[in-house]
Amino acid sequence: MELIQRDDYLKKLLMFKDKQLIKVITGIRRCGKSTLMNLYQEYLLENGVGKEQIQYINFEDIYNEELLDYRRLHRRILEKALPDRKNYVFLDEIQNVPQFQKAADSLFIRENIDLYLTGSNAQLLSGELATLLSGRYVEIKTMPLSFREYISADKDANLQKKYSQYAEEGSFPYSMQIESRQGRADYLKGILDSIIIKDVLARGGIGNAQELYRIIRFLADNIGSLVSVKKISDTMSSAGTRITSKTAEKYISALMESFVFYQAMRYDIKGRQYLQTGSKYYIADTGLRHALLNGKSTDTGRILENIVYLELLRRGYNVFVGKAGENEIDFVAINNNVTEYYQVCQSVLSEETLNRELKPLSAIKDNYPKFLLTMDYLPAADYDGIRHINVLEWLAGSIY
Repeated sequence: MELIQRDDYLKKLLMFKDKQLIKVITGIRRCGKSTLMNLYQEYLLENGVGKEQIQYINFEDIYNEELLDYRRLHRRILEKALPDRKNYVFLDEIQNVPQFQKAADSLFIRENIDLYLTGSNAQLLSGELATLLSGRYVEIKTMPLSFREYISADKDANLQKKYSQYAEEGSFPYSMQIESRQGRADYLKGILDSIIIKDVLARGGIGNAQELYRIIRFLADNIGSLVSVKKISDTMSSAGTRITSKTAEKYISALMESFVFYQAMRYDIKGRQYLQTGSKYYIADTGLRHALLNGKSTDTGRILENIVYLELLRRGYNVFVGKAGENEIDFVAINNNVTEYYQVCQSVLSEETLNRELKPLSAIKDNYPKFLLTMDYLPAADYDGIRHINVLEWLAGSIY
């Protein structure tokens, strides 16, 4: 199968090519970080960079086990580096190398080395690395395929049909090559097991896998619902799994650091401040949720909301749940000085539903853009400055 081009990410890498910055590529396991590195290396080879100028090391390959010592790694890279040309060094899943920060810091100061790292845990950019390299790295956050990337291999795709597949089968690149439904579900569960074992249990100081899986299923079943850590611990305790709020918070933090879930905090639009009570959680891939819950949960509205949330993140926004008086706005999307408001609904063909969805947006008195995204195929409409557009065309990138 031909590789799907990750053009947006590739452009970001090219933006920082040869700049005195470490490029740190983060994201959930199997979302395509290694493939992105390969695509970038292909670009370099096609644009005048010699093969001998490129070093690629994957630390999940047992062949490279001896390089898990940061001193040996550092020595190997410098031994192979050409002194009179730029060397492009790619270190994949670098978090597997204890004290890798020391090697990265030393390589950074060498003008003939352009350094690229990938990692599957947000802790990669915490602690010592952040201290050593403050202001000297740029993070490129990667995610599984967007809907636009998903349909890119099929230019004549029926958007409704492709969306149904995308929502159920997931957006991890390799899952598209697995034909059977059960095979895809097994693959997605395997990704989750790998994350739990390698990124959460091994690194997060968490020893109870059963409790962790219950937390995962609870969050997956409640995407888009306003919940608190206390509510999660109380719900689990009432179901027979006694767990403190502190422990639940630790589990959730580990899952977010592994990019399995994202937290959307509440934002008071009128007061322009973040609220500490309640948050919504969204899963990194709705296919993963489908496999995790054995296909039992078919809440299409919340699944659509989850997909829109992830797309806003891909487009570079910080995304919050809006509070405007007694009204809730699905998403407040903020990027630098740009603020946008979004309501997401499966359909607003009934007048009652349309009025219900427009009301929270209409109550906001500022002049920032407001959008109502639905699955309805209707001519684009404007309700006193609120744009009503088809969500599939928005996801596909044909409407912005």
